[in-house]
Amino acid sequence: MMRSLTRVLDCRLLIGRGSNNPQNFRSYTRLAEVGKLVSPKLECGYEVGQIFLHRVFGYRGVILFPWLAKVYDRDLASNKAREKSYRSGSQEIEEPTAFSHIGREVKSKTHNYYQVLIDSRDCPFIRAQTEAVTFLGTQENSRSLYAIPGLDYVAHEDIIPYVSTEKNPLHHELFDKFLQYHSDRDPCFVARDTLKAWQEKNHPWLELSDVHKETTENIRVTVIPFYMGCRESHSNNVYWWRYCIRIENLGEFNTQLRERHWRIFSLSGTLETVRGRGVVGQEPILTKTSPAFQYSSHVSLQAPSGHMWGTFRMEREDGCTFDCRIPPFSLESKHDDSKD
Repeated sequence: MMRSLTRVLDCRLLIGRGSNNPQNFRSYTRLAEVGKLVSPKLECGYEVGQIFLHRVFGYRGVILFPWLAKVYDRDLASNKAREKSYRSGSQEIEEPTAFSHIGREVKSKTHNYYQVLIDSRDCPFIRAQTEAVTFLGTQENSRSLYAIPGLDYVAHEDIIPYVSTEKNPLHHELFDKFLQYHSDRDPCFVARDTLKAWQEKNHPWLELSDVHKETTENIRVTVIPFYMGCRESHSNNVYWWRYCIRIENLGEFNTQLRERHWRIFSLSGTLETVRGRGVVGQEPILTKTSPAFQYSSHVSLQAPSGHMWGTFRMEREDGCTFDCRIPPFSLESKHDDSKD
């Protein structure tokens, strides 16, 4: 059975005539139906054109392309290690060092992820960067940095599917270019040839391959690295990556991110340390009502591969501080199709 799906719309009502006094404005909430909820898929994946709500960030979106990603969950590895230690009667004496932490083998499991478009009306209200997908493109023999606004990558469990009652349910400049409406299809939006061509052309920069997860003190950190391309600088090749990070509070206490501490190792043999307040100029507070924050950043190396790892210094509302581990992840370059 489908249920009515409503969204909260923030509006402002002018009280009185001919007055510009801000005190004469009153905020109120209005509910408007945007579609019908449908049952989430537990076993199989969603198709291109599926309209959905994001489970955590609450934005409206549409699926452009499904990916089968390799997920490296260090929580699962830790649980198995503890079970093995318990069965053997031994005890863990101390926390592993950063390097042994990186070296610990973590097996991957494949999981459905989706490349999606975000409704531009919702972008100002979500705690995630919405213009963070970037890559180095080639145009007229010059390398330029390109940004794709309103593009995100979403795990299968974060998709809340619904059926829209509108032929144009999503506001995004690429929606009509990529998808077309078919009333007799399910989902009723299907890919145009332009979407297929766009995916084919840009797949080196859009492809999602690895996802890394780890939880410390009920704070889960998820990292997705992307290769952006290579650029020549002073006779040397400089390789660029972006990485998307989601920080989510799974516990009961409000927790604030205070500092970041990164270690960046390059195959060229260099090891760089980066420390600073917050992330992307913010010190987000993770609460029950707003449990997650997502951002992207970039890193460059003078080698085709490397590793990154680190910690976030977190502070709970009771004043307790702790270091939340960022799962180690590889930076791997790949063939640049734009050079062909």
